[in-house]
Amino acid sequence: MSAIPNLVLAGFMGTGKSTVGWIASRRLGMAFVDTDASIVREAGRPIAAIFEEEGEAAFRRMEAAVCQRIAGQGGQVVAVGGGALLDGETRAAFEASGLVVCLNATFEAVARRVGRGRGRPLFEDRAEAERLYRARAEHYASLPHQIDTTGRTPGDVVEEVVALWKSEHSR
Repeated sequence: MSAIPNLVLAGFMGTGKSTVGWIASRRLGMAFVDTDASIVREAGRPIAAIFEEEGEAAFRRMEAAVCQRIAGQGGQVVAVGGGALLDGETRAAFEASGLVVCLNATFEAVARRVGRGRGRPLFEDRAEAERLYRARAEHYASLPHQIDTTGRTPGDVVEEVVALWKSEHSR
């Protein structure tokens, strides 16, 4: 693993992980990795197709394998899928690889950002998505660092994320 720790962005879908992660990676001079994009590339098909053809359990197995591999490398800003850190081994691997920051937003903000959920199999039914959001709230709250993205620009959130990463890794 690289001597430079990872910066891992977690949280529910639509909280800004990919957008903030990409910008933060540029600011920090680090590679950007989106675990969902890595899964799509490796599987050769969209996540929605994996869910439809093989089910969520198969997707979660793929996700865990991809995340373990990514966590084993350093010097990256990593945006993890909304459910990735629910797997204890994946969470432990990312926590050992660097700083884990949870991006949060109200469900209303998430719903506005995600829209109708096209390509997001767990957001196709708004009521079900809200139930999932509430069910995962305790898990997200257990992550060590929290940043609320509701009503904030990606640039503002990036400033806070980068400042936190620098404060944690300049010691």
